[in-house]
Amino acid sequence: MDSTSLTHKPIPLLLRQLAIPSSLGMLFNTLYNIVDTYYAGLISTEALAALSASSFLFFFIIGMAYGGTSALTALIGHAYGKQHLFLASIIAKKGVALVVTVGIFLGLLGFCFASELLTWIGTEEHYHALALDYIKVILLGTSFFFANFALNSVLFATGDTKSYRNTLIFGFFANIAFNPLFIYGWGFVPAMGIGGIAFATVLVQVINAGYLLYKSLKTGLINFTCKAHFYPDRRIYKTFFTQAIPPGLNMLMMSFGSLIALHFVTLYGYQAVAGYGIGFRVEQLMLLPSLGISSAVLSLVSNNMGAGKFERVRQTLLYALAYGYTLSFIGMGILWFSGAWLVSQFDPSVEVITYGTTYIYVMLFLFFGYVTHFSCVATLQGIKKPAMIFYIGFFRQILTPSIVFALCVNYWELSFIWMWIGLGGIVYSSALFLLLYTYCQLPHRPIARA
Repeated sequence: MDSTSLTHKPIPLLLRQLAIPSSLGMLFNTLYNIVDTYYAGLISTEALAALSASSFLFFFIIGMAYGGTSALTALIGHAYGKQHLFLASIIAKKGVALVVTVGIFLGLLGFCFASELLTWIGTEEHYHALALDYIKVILLGTSFFFANFALNSVLFATGDTKSYRNTLIFGFFANIAFNPLFIYGWGFVPAMGIGGIAFATVLVQVINAGYLLYKSLKTGLINFTCKAHFYPDRRIYKTFFTQAIPPGLNMLMMSFGSLIALHFVTLYGYQAVAGYGIGFRVEQLMLLPSLGISSAVLSLVSNNMGAGKFERVRQTLLYALAYGYTLSFIGMGILWFSGAWLVSQFDPSVEVITYGTTYIYVMLFLFFGYVTHFSCVATLQGIKKPAMIFYIGFFRQILTPSIVFALCVNYWELSFIWMWIGLGGIVYSSALFLLLYTYCQLPHRPIARA
């Protein structure tokens, strides 16, 4: 997509053009995770619980990449919208270098303390070793995950949502082939068990990183003609961190919030952990279109802010909410009638199915709240006013869930369902405030230009 399309074509058309490839890619990414869940279930219920626990731990680390990559998209988008292509290229190079460096550091740090972290989140002894076998392999490949996120940010800022979609579709089909190969072994390939699931994931990330680098080079924003363009720059890094820290902390808190939830789920037993892990992945399937829309919002808002077209910024948010609510209503209906069947495909245990469906049947009523969060957060990032994202994230992910879960599980000793009913009140109260705040922050008139 050329550098003016995002600021001139009709907003509804652009939302569809950007969101559909993004949503399709996310669908295959979730299917990718479901393939992992399926094969872990074939190993044992303990392996399934180990995958769930270690995956949430890795999401905690991956969350740190989110702030950097979303800030990268916003900053490149602003420069791209203003037609400052050289500045966009400098930001892209330095941003990618920084994100990959952070990925290397976090991967090594997580590898060194993986066992302690798994113990901290409440992993039970009889599947702790399995979780460790999985997470250690994944952590060694962290830099490739971060590289893919960073390179995708460059492409997304230019309106290219198809390249990342292609990598996710490829990853899904490659994972179907790689998982049994590395789990059970064949020929000279040794049987790795649950570690084979992790090895397959890392191998896919390596291949995808090569493809995304190739596509980024074709944009002209990434090239290797001058090594100094990749070196740290105080001014750019200051702007980068100003934009990256609030959403980064928000995603970090979201990941930390998942660990908090997982900690309380472990108190119901490993079957609850397995059911929660399955239910979480099934739930994500229905949220994917809305996540794709929010990705499109960030690209559109940042480019149109840079171009000074503020009415288009407001239209982007309103259309995104309308599309998101419509898709959520459809997703709710699908999950209501198919939730139990979907969970049963991964584990035949009655207890696991009960926990998984209980989670799904409550969470599907939270979809409208999540859509509001996704679109508003993307808008605030796009207009370069992300500060409130941190405070909302702290309230929604850390403070109130810790209190509500502790009351429901430890103090009142309520059943599993009440954890998620309590979460529903948190999600909708924060969504309403965030929507009002975001709308008040939108620019309503063009900035005078010299």
